[in-house]
Amino acid sequence: MKTRFIFLIFLLSISISYVNAQQFSTNETEILLFEEYIAYVKKHHPLMKQSELTLSVGEANLLRARGGFDPKIEVDYNRKKFKNTEYYDLLNATFKIPTWYGVEFKANFEENTGAFLNESLSVPDGGLYSAGVSLSLAQGLLINERMASLKKARHFKRQTKADRDLLVNNLLYEASKAYFNWLEASNEQNIYFSFLKNASVRLIAIERSVEIGERPSIDITEARIILKTRELNYEAALLKRKKAALEVSNYLWVNSIPLELEENVLPEIPRKKVLEKVLELEGITNTNALLENHPKLLSLDAKIDGLTVDKALKLNKLLPKIDLQYNFLSQDYEQLNTFNSSNYKAFVNFSFPLFLRKERGDLNLSKLKIKDANFDRVSTALNLSNKIEAANTEIESLVTQNSLVKTIVEDYAALVSAEERKFSLGESSLFLINSREQKLIDAQLKENEILIKQLIATASLYNSLGIAI
Repeated sequence: MKTRFIFLIFLLSISISYVNAQQFSTNETEILLFEEYIAYVKKHHPLMKQSELTLSVGEANLLRARGGFDPKIEVDYNRKKFKNTEYYDLLNATFKIPTWYGVEFKANFEENTGAFLNESLSVPDGGLYSAGVSLSLAQGLLINERMASLKKARHFKRQTKADRDLLVNNLLYEASKAYFNWLEASNEQNIYFSFLKNASVRLIAIERSVEIGERPSIDITEARIILKTRELNYEAALLKRKKAALEVSNYLWVNSIPLELEENVLPEIPRKKVLEKVLELEGITNTNALLENHPKLLSLDAKIDGLTVDKALKLNKLLPKIDLQYNFLSQDYEQLNTFNSSNYKAFVNFSFPLFLRKERGDLNLSKLKIKDANFDRVSTALNLSNKIEAANTEIESLVTQNSLVKTIVEDYAALVSAEERKFSLGESSLFLINSREQKLIDAQLKENEILIKQLIATASLYNSLGIAI
């Protein structure tokens, strides 16, 4: 009868050892699903809003560059009067229209009076009108500062778009890792809780067995040591889960207000299809095609294109500077036929450095920058390709490891169960049960570790592919 009683106690302990992972939680437990968590991050995290600012910087830079082609009105007015004598009164108003190439159209009105006016500034009464054009024949014709600035701004906008996608990708990857670490800590706490309850029931059984003379009293000491060890492990796991939950809280915001996870909120293992859908990995077969559109490579491509524009501008600086300006003059702007070649004002400017040391130095520097950027791109492309291959290889290996460790856990569970039955019949010892049970705990922890590695490897593949959600 006594033996039968002890056997029933151990059957109860076995059932508690393999309860569901949520056994330690209450009925008020709430589950934060992975897809819900990522949705919160995408919608409310400050870095998501900051990423949109990156795009705005590119657009603002492009707008500024386009301003170099805006029509412009310039007015110069200069007057000197001393002791009731008007020395000079100069008015010069100009309307300019820049164009894509080094050509600029101008319309001008000039009115100058005064007692001591320079004769070259004398104009008819009522002022003098002019209409003309200025252009560069060599340096500045095919490319100039305005053209280069606009081209580089367009490439910079592409670069900011790629940088924004990269920022979002990295944010969601780090957020996913935080969730999976939280899941690992929660599962670890569940494991230790299960065996803590088992050790507690076993101690009660041993104490009852000692009371009726079935076991020596020293078994109580050993059972108590096991219980305290389980309590210590459980407390450490609890601390680990709380720290992991705080890490997850870093990614949870609502309306610019940071959130903190409550104690009753727990993670859940995402199904493979759900995980791939959330990370947009569903249906991906050709990773090489995705690699070509990786945000990091697109950013480097835009950078190289911008440096190429800068190189073309520096190459253009090797040409001589020849600026021409021709203006038709008339004192009556309403009569277009008065603007003719008999009345004009012309200007020619020529300059050319003899050694071109500054220009050649600038050109060499721009070439070196392009080479450096190209080396960077080749290295980055290879690195990303290897990371993608490594992530795929790791995922495949972890699937096999996960299958193996499940079998190991089942076998260890069978050994513990058999050892406890032998103990209840007086054919084993508490030491052997504890040894078997510790192996089972290690196997379950290993199973949990491999599961989390598998989830993180999937997130690493998402990060390596540079997918922007």
